[in-house]
Amino acid sequence: MSQPGPDSDGQSYEPDPKRWRALTVTLVAGFMGLLDVSIVSVALPSMQHGLGTSPAQVQWVVSGYALAFGLALVPAGRLGDAYGRRRMFLIALTGFVLCSALAGAAPTPLLLVVARLAQGLAAGALAPQNSGLIQDLFRDGERGRAFGFFGATVGISTAVGPIVGGIILALAGEQTGWRWIFYVNVPIGIAALVLAARLIPPTPSRGRRQHIDHVGVLLLGGAVLAVLLPLVEAGSGGVARLWWLFPVGAALGTVFVIWERRELRRERPPLIDLRLLSDTPGYASGAGLGLVYFVGFSGIWLVFALFFQTGLGYTPLQSGLAVTPFAVGSAFSAVLAGRVVERFGRRLTVAGLLTVATGLAITTILLTTVPAHVAGFVIIPSMLLGGIGGGLVISPNVTMTLRCVPVRMAGSAGGALQTGQRIGAAIGTAALTGIFYAVLGQDPTRLRGAVGVALGTAVVMVLVALAIAVAELRAGRRAVSEGLPEAAHQHQ
Repeated sequence: MSQPGPDSDGQSYEPDPKRWRALTVTLVAGFMGLLDVSIVSVALPSMQHGLGTSPAQVQWVVSGYALAFGLALVPAGRLGDAYGRRRMFLIALTGFVLCSALAGAAPTPLLLVVARLAQGLAAGALAPQNSGLIQDLFRDGERGRAFGFFGATVGISTAVGPIVGGIILALAGEQTGWRWIFYVNVPIGIAALVLAARLIPPTPSRGRRQHIDHVGVLLLGGAVLAVLLPLVEAGSGGVARLWWLFPVGAALGTVFVIWERRELRRERPPLIDLRLLSDTPGYASGAGLGLVYFVGFSGIWLVFALFFQTGLGYTPLQSGLAVTPFAVGSAFSAVLAGRVVERFGRRLTVAGLLTVATGLAITTILLTTVPAHVAGFVIIPSMLLGGIGGGLVISPNVTMTLRCVPVRMAGSAGGALQTGQRIGAAIGTAALTGIFYAVLGQDPTRLRGAVGVALGTAVVMVLVALAIAVAELRAGRRAVSEGLPEAAHQHQ
């Protein structure tokens, strides 16, 4: 158990007796926000039948949420740092619950899209408060365990979205089932809101007036929007049509870096303190690893759904069940990894990435060779293996990336880390589905080749993340040989 002592800002730390119950409530809320990124994809046919949405409107129900989610992360994290994470958590959760109810009750496609955009902003504002609260409430080994549960939440919510959506649709019916995908958030969210108000301790005041870097918010928001918009529109030719936004995003990102450095020279709190990348051990490499890994990890789920549902005629529930072993393995190993990350450090992510790559490679070989009627069964062991590896990647990487971040910067650091993951997820989803359709073309006999090339690309991205993790591990070993034990402890 953590003992009273100074935190990374030199302030005294007294363990809150309600910290584990508070963590449970925040993770439930975070689970809902992340689940809504993927759960809606299986309900798109239901929306088209029940509400008469066009293909473009359906696309924005899914991609608009992801876009708004990514835009809100860093500004909301900074607001949590400045004005208190408890306050921001309660505001964001209230907004998420209200927008979920509005989305479920939407009478027209336009109002549904608007409600989803607002829901995405609320979920994006909620997400960085989770990692920031863990930084606030836990220290040392307990922090690793807490991030283990956080990592399990991220992995499971991404993987089980299709099966949860399939179950809701099976129970509620094709015509109105999509509404219950949103309504289910309301009672859970209200309960979480009441408990959070009772259990989450208020953040100590950091002063009456807090400077917010509004110019930085606009510059970073513009850069993220320019990168994400073509990707979330990829299904309707967005990359070819909006390619010019990529150099615009790069230019805005460059101006953002220049502006943030100016804010530091003026001794004003920036939106993102760039010293996180240059002076905080493990942050830059951990953020890069997370971005690359999410390109492969997040992109595979839509490929699986297309292969099983469109290609093999599975129902949404059957398709979700086929990938459930990954979620089960990830849940188990993420919690375990949180308990041992202080002991094994970066070696856990190396082992996890190697295991993910192996599991996905075996799955790819099986799906391209076995008869179609047994495809969903024969991949159970390899998907379980990949899930076990996935649980050893996300939570240890979050722990290792944020462990040296000062508590006063925890929200913005966590927001920036998750923004990279959201960008990686958008790139992966657009790229892997684009590859799948490009290989498939109009010939259904190319189905096996399409899934093989798409999943093979995901394996390559996981191997790139593995190379980053190995380089980080070697840096730690060099630190040992040079007699720098503090740096070596970060890399282990």
